[in-house]
Amino acid sequence: MQLRGTIPSPNIWHHTATYELENRAADPDGRLWSAMQARADWSGRTVLDLGCGTGFHLPRFAETAARVVGVEPHPGLVKLAGRRLRTRGTTGVEVVRGTAQEIPLPDASVDVVHARWAYFFGPGCEPGLVELDRVVRRGGVALIIDNDGSRSTFGDWFRRGYPHLEPPEAIERFWSIRGWELDRVDMGWRFATRADLEAVVRIEFTPEVADQLLREHTGVEVDYAVNLWSKRF
Repeated sequence: MQLRGTIPSPNIWHHTATYELENRAADPDGRLWSAMQARADWSGRTVLDLGCGTGFHLPRFAETAARVVGVEPHPGLVKLAGRRLRTRGTTGVEVVRGTAQEIPLPDASVDVVHARWAYFFGPGCEPGLVELDRVVRRGGVALIIDNDGSRSTFGDWFRRGYPHLEPPEAIERFWSIRGWELDRVDMGWRFATRADLEAVVRIEFTPEVADQLLREHTGVEVDYAVNLWSKRF
């Protein structure tokens, strides 16, 4: 049964193996992770990965965090995340089913929140922001990663593929007036093969747009800029 308020994700919900390729290709030089660590220290603390999907990032946080909780609304992805943790022998991590609007954790129980391309896309995510106010301890930090549609090759692709979405300046205004700080990060995509890149582009865009983008772009790398929004509570 789908949880109340859940919005299906067309990429990872239906193409988990291909989305794994996308996760592996993202941030090949660690620039986004460096920017996140400059904003939040999760060593010895409790981390919430909100919208954790198949748990790709959970082991990375578990390397230094005292406790990691992944929250994900899709039951199949919850199972895959648990399997990833068992296969790796990762400890100190649990994955629970839930949503950003109703986080299944007690008040003031989290030090660092990580949400990457999950739910927090600007106007409309206010119920989730209220939940962050509830679950994050005083002094804690929330980190939200989203596409920067104002620049980079992928930013251009994003605007072309999703012209109905709020313009970049409206998204930035939404976050900034609520006290969130912005770091612009040139993350990048770097795939092992051209076939991998093409497969990922085809789960992110309609067939017509994907065909056009792939005709225009050569190689296995893509200039990809993201916005890292952070807030201290």
